[in-house]
Amino acid sequence: MKFEELNLESSIIKAVQEMGFEETSPIQAKAIPIVLEGKDIVGQAQTGTGKTAAFGIPLLQRINAKDKHLQAVILCPTRELAIQVAEEIRKLAKFMHGIKVLPIYGGQDIVKQIRSIKAGTQIVIGTPGRIMDHMNRKTVKFDHVTMVVLDEADEMLDMGFREDIETILSDIPKERQTLLFSATMPKPIMELARTYQKDAEIIRVVKKELTVPKITQYYYEVKKKNKNEVLCRLLDIYDPKLSLVFCNTKRMVDELVEVLKGRGYFAEGLHGDLKQSQRDRVMNGFRNGKTDILVATDVAARGIDVDDVEAVFNYDVPQDDEYYVHRIGRTGRAGREGMAFTFVVGREMYKLKDIMRYCKTKIKLQPVPSLKDVTNTKAEKVLNRVHEIILEDAHTKMLNLVEERIDEEEYTSLDVAAALLKIAMGLDEQPKEEEIAEDDYGDTGAESGMVRLFINIGKKNNIRPGDILGAIAGETGMPGRLVGTIDMYDKYTFVEVPRQYAAEVIHAMKSSRIKGKNINVEPANHK
Repeated sequence: MKFEELNLESSIIKAVQEMGFEETSPIQAKAIPIVLEGKDIVGQAQTGTGKTAAFGIPLLQRINAKDKHLQAVILCPTRELAIQVAEEIRKLAKFMHGIKVLPIYGGQDIVKQIRSIKAGTQIVIGTPGRIMDHMNRKTVKFDHVTMVVLDEADEMLDMGFREDIETILSDIPKERQTLLFSATMPKPIMELARTYQKDAEIIRVVKKELTVPKITQYYYEVKKKNKNEVLCRLLDIYDPKLSLVFCNTKRMVDELVEVLKGRGYFAEGLHGDLKQSQRDRVMNGFRNGKTDILVATDVAARGIDVDDVEAVFNYDVPQDDEYYVHRIGRTGRAGREGMAFTFVVGREMYKLKDIMRYCKTKIKLQPVPSLKDVTNTKAEKVLNRVHEIILEDAHTKMLNLVEERIDEEEYTSLDVAAALLKIAMGLDEQPKEEEIAEDDYGDTGAESGMVRLFINIGKKNNIRPGDILGAIAGETGMPGRLVGTIDMYDKYTFVEVPRQYAAEVIHAMKSSRIKGKNINVEPANHK
């Protein structure tokens, strides 16, 4: 359905067009006409389905801009969501004159809020606790309120706001319109609807619309200790503009952020232990692109609504099937395409199967990318850019410089191109010992086609052959069956790997640890 078909004010349609929306989402198409008729609704919809506009558009249509009294109240579970909803409604009201929208939440100066309410605000968006605070101070008056919205009502109940919500609803005039939006429909939600709404129409977005169809979903079977490496390889291959990485614990968020920063990525963490000022700084950095990767817990991520998130990584399989839907719904927004990657360790496969059944979606198994895949992808990206520059004829000034150098030296233009590709990919910065040519290992004492490698840990480090095998296969993505003889001694180990994998194993193992110990890997007897 087109927005023009909804009999909306021209100023709202103009704002919707400027925001880039061409047609309504399923929840908007179902909810807006019913709300415009003045009926109460219970809407089942996830974050990312366009539900803010589903209640924001009819709410604005019914507001009297000339009347400076408070006319609409929107309750949200978190300050992040309150701020986000306020921003969206301001955008929708951009061409409407005299509309004042005010988010109110804890942690903000209440005196400023009181001043803004007194100055004349028609729409207040806030957390139940802070709205109750204003009610107790008698600084907010509901006499002229004609519409109440409960956004993410299930989250508010989970967070213990039921009593506050009931107090607020009881204080607002009975002759009002009440809109309730919730991702799930548990019994307490339906009880709220029965008690505080009049003949509410129930609108459901069917399950297949809950997971956004434009999201490509993959999973990888990984060992717990290899998750960091797999994440980094996927980040390098897909190079998403902004990424969200979900962990199940605050501790894991902190650990992963340190790992990513240590590897040169622009990453920040978000979890419940952060002070509000820290949360604001992290979110601002992510919104304006200073931070590429946001690592978060499920609770901390509530209210994150950034359109440019291109990839979501489930570093840990979510504890709850529904969390999976919430998590991946943060990419592929506003009609864009998105990617979701889930790391599965051992028996977590059963949990992933439950998620697939719940979502009625197929999550495809992908092989863990090898270092070679990462290198090839980086090369392809650089060469694609080269192709664009040549088509744009933007390289002609450089031709003379290259020609002059080739005339002076004994190498070819192909040599120059290969060397520049290496520089562009950052490979020239690797230490020289990692760049041993495939056939330059000398006689390492291995059988034909293999290279014997020396590793500086052994039996006395409480290491078993299986640990060595697991580390090599996990770090490189090389099938474990290709690893040859493993000779283990008290303080060191020799292991044979196929010649074509040797350089990759040496490079990958350089930054890895086995049972918490840093290791050194080099060709045996290499001169």
